[in-house]
Amino acid sequence: MADMQTLHAAFVARIDAVLNALEMEGVLPADTSRANVTVEPPRDPAHGDLATNAAMVLAKQAKTNPRALAEKIVEHLQREPDITEATIAGPGFINLRLSPEAWRRELLAISKLGEDYGRSDMGKGATVNVEYVSANPTGPMHMGHCRGAVVGDALSGLLEWAGYRVTREYYVNDAGGQVDVLARSAHLRYREALGEDIGEIPEGLYPGDYLKPVGERLAQEFGPAYKDAPEGEWLELFRQRSVAAMMEMIREDLSLLGIHHDLFSSEAELQAAKKPEAAEAWLREHGFVYDGVLEAPKGKAPPEDWEPVELPLFRSTEFGDDQDRPIKKSNGAWTYFGADLAYHFQKAEKADALIDIWGADHAGTVKRIKAAVAALTKGAGRDVPFDVKLVQMVKLLRDGEPVKMSKRSGTFVTLADVVNEVGKDVVRFTMLTRKPDAQMEFDFAKVVEASKDNPVFYLQYAHARIHSTLRKAGVEPSDAHLDRLGEEELALVREASQFPRVVESAAKAREPHRIAFFLGDLAAAFHSFWNAGNDDPSKRIIQEGDPELTAARLFLATQIGQVIRNGLAILGVEAVEEM
Repeated sequence: MADMQTLHAAFVARIDAVLNALEMEGVLPADTSRANVTVEPPRDPAHGDLATNAAMVLAKQAKTNPRALAEKIVEHLQREPDITEATIAGPGFINLRLSPEAWRRELLAISKLGEDYGRSDMGKGATVNVEYVSANPTGPMHMGHCRGAVVGDALSGLLEWAGYRVTREYYVNDAGGQVDVLARSAHLRYREALGEDIGEIPEGLYPGDYLKPVGERLAQEFGPAYKDAPEGEWLELFRQRSVAAMMEMIREDLSLLGIHHDLFSSEAELQAAKKPEAAEAWLREHGFVYDGVLEAPKGKAPPEDWEPVELPLFRSTEFGDDQDRPIKKSNGAWTYFGADLAYHFQKAEKADALIDIWGADHAGTVKRIKAAVAALTKGAGRDVPFDVKLVQMVKLLRDGEPVKMSKRSGTFVTLADVVNEVGKDVVRFTMLTRKPDAQMEFDFAKVVEASKDNPVFYLQYAHARIHSTLRKAGVEPSDAHLDRLGEEELALVREASQFPRVVESAAKAREPHRIAFFLGDLAAAFHSFWNAGNDDPSKRIIQEGDPELTAARLFLATQIGQVIRNGLAILGVEAVEEM
């Protein structure tokens, strides 16, 4: 094993070397595809420390049965000094048991790599554009945006750890009717700032108090010039000023969560640059758009005012959608889909892969936008993978009861209020404790509860315990006597050693919550190790009268703390040293 190589990387390389040898021997054909070969722990730890499916997935290419190929692989693996046992299970899985020395060397690898332990070059510098949040610029961030924001940001951090170059992008929807409503709402607050009694906010305008400062700023800048002016004189101006004010507010809200985007792309600028027209022309030229009439809505009588209208339609049925989709409305305006496909085409020009984080309420549009991106990119001679991750809403509770709405926002609980109450790290980690497509409840009382049932506390407590022990020990951690570490200590190393593999598998699946799950398991393993010392003093980290064993166990604890910090760094969460 190379000095700076992790155990996971070392054994992936060793399996690869064995397969190379089998190619040389003629057991495997030359250039056998190994894309589906894995090296990971068996589901049941009793079966061993590592397992590989190499024989199972390569047997067909080798024109033999999996068990026969497994025997050839095991024959080579048994020569490895770090492998104490290599056995074949079932139809051809290979289970490996490693020597204690292999786990001690992994502790040294964690120590030497430090903040880089778990980093990977899997991405090989490929550029991934991750678009997330992209909330309409009509008000402050609310908790409906929070989960997607955290998932997108954590995914970006994960991909960077796995060797990708990431562009964090926010798409500003500043060209739709909602920004006209924003401008009219700001104009009302502008009149209020000039001393007019505006009474109740009319139906259809944004009622939140957050627009009062916008109106005051407009009043300071323009005085009464637009107070009684017709809408046509001020709508565009007030729209620009209001969107700018909202985006400033949104950036401030996101910064409370530690979220900073690299790029803000404007829908209005996209349309002003005629990008949708260019996309339509290209799609027409290649036969993906045609003029046709949509069928009446299925399963019910069409509305009385429904008329068959010829529209430009995208052939999304060729890509798995259930019907072709219009890219323009009957009035000539772009549909959301029409503008969106042009935007994605623009993103694909500068990225090797695209990822969008969407609310689950947009699930119905996934097929068509993926179809459009596939047509545009492959037709242009590029294959740009595009993935959409759907995120469910969060239900806010306080002691089990639904949280009341915010006066400042008018209709929702603001992100700033939540972060200011429970803290950035609690919000970020909690949002990753369940799969994004699963429903989530966020109870203000439970997320700050000091109990093992609260995953945020349980993990931070593990890290704080490690630092508390280091402060109390009176002995410096040392790797001089790691041979004093027994099976229970090495079991903790086995748990920690999964981190590099989890980083790669999570990045490949685009699932940052896997890091949170791993950290929860590691914290549980450490707490179990710690608690064993409550029942048996000989298992405590600090051993009075035995500085060598104490130093070795402190070294172990230090490296567990390092892995926890690295995992939290991916998720954008700070590790605490005191609680």
